Amino acid sequence: MAISPEAVKELRDKTGISVMECKKALEAADGDMAKALAILSERAAASVAKKADRTLAAGTVSAYIHNQGQVGSLVQLSCETDFVSKNEEFVALARDIAMHAAAMRPADVAELSAQPFIKNPEKTISQLISDATQKFGERVEVTQLSCFSVR
Repeated sequence: MAISPEAVKELRDKTGISVMECKKALEAADGDMAKALAILSERAAASVAKKADRTLAAGTVSAYIHNQGQVGSLVQLSCETDFVSKNEEFVALARDIAMHAAAMRPADVAELSAQPFIKNPEKTISQLISDATQKFGERVEVTQLSCFSVR
């Protein structure tokens, strides 16, 4: 089955994953977008498992302050290289996770990972991290978390 460039672009826009991976997933799913998303999700999990023992040598720290300075959080999102740590999408992911942490106030990283993401409750923070690992081709992990509140 021939996969249209528009379908590949649509899947890439939804996932941020490389054009070739999107095309392969659509081909494996016979053009079905939902099946292709499921295939990419399975591949993301496999990718995370393969990269689990890699060293985290870079990353970014993101802060989020909300509610007129009454609530805030700091999150360290780590990766393997400074090339990825300076990527705009990586920095935006760290900011989104910090915003989520300020809103949900998880006790630790394990609790944070299990929570549904406030911007998209269909995904957990852990799934966001898995997607980032697949997208950037490196191990990505929240390594430190602090939440603050005046109340």
